[in-house]
Amino acid sequence: MNEWSLTRTFRSGSGDVRWDSLGDPGRDPVVLLHGTPFSSYVWRAAARALARRHHVFVWDMPGYGASEMFTGQDVSLAAQSTVFAELLAHWGLAEPRVVAHDFGGAVSLRAHLLHGARYRSLALVDPVALAPWGSPFFRLVGAHSDVFDQLPPALHRALVREYVSSASSPGLHPAVLDRLVEPWLGETGQAAFYRQIAQADQRYTDEVQDKYGEIEIPTLVCWGEDDTWIPAAKGHELVARIPGARLELIPGAGHLVQEDAPAELLAALLD
Repeated sequence: MNEWSLTRTFRSGSGDVRWDSLGDPGRDPVVLLHGTPFSSYVWRAAARALARRHHVFVWDMPGYGASEMFTGQDVSLAAQSTVFAELLAHWGLAEPRVVAHDFGGAVSLRAHLLHGARYRSLALVDPVALAPWGSPFFRLVGAHSDVFDQLPPALHRALVREYVSSASSPGLHPAVLDRLVEPWLGETGQAAFYRQIAQADQRYTDEVQDKYGEIEIPTLVCWGEDDTWIPAAKGHELVARIPGARLELIPGAGHLVQEDAPAELLAALLD
């Protein structure tokens, strides 16, 4: 369950990015984007399944997972979308299929609408895309990140575990929860956790929200019906803004659909 590692490195303006690919390089490319506070680990099952038919690319955003974390690092949505556009060029992908979760949804939308990144299709899974966003906890930490960063390690660990757990409706397997929390522990990880929340500014989605009507590629929006982080009503609102978009609601799944209903999500993506 914990066997997941990224073996390659891309040096970006926001720090070293760890990435990898699975499947035959001659097949149709698919790129998977994770959200916050997660990493490519949440895509491990989908990546391996999709690799039977596709050339699958996975990566940890700067400041997340196995990628570089450092003081003063720019991990904002603006920086991540720039890095994503650079990665697509580095990989030589002119028009891949893109699947993006949560914060990664905003990254993929910004890269497409502001940086000219072209996709063959786009699947958005419980994305951060429409104002207002951010749970009360998220906003509280963002306003006082310097205070939370001073929490004793044991209290910080408990807080992160509780926060990550709340992304699942039925509950996460203990080993999965451990793996998702692990990057945020220790002096470097704790600082990085509060850094990414402090830099999560709604203005980065405000800049593209009115451009969703310009999207011309096939677009699927998947949403966990039990998502308490971003309610499914946002899914209905988003598909109404994107021409021809289709909404797939997934029963019994919370925000972390990849863990709550992996088979149902994969079936929707394959369709």
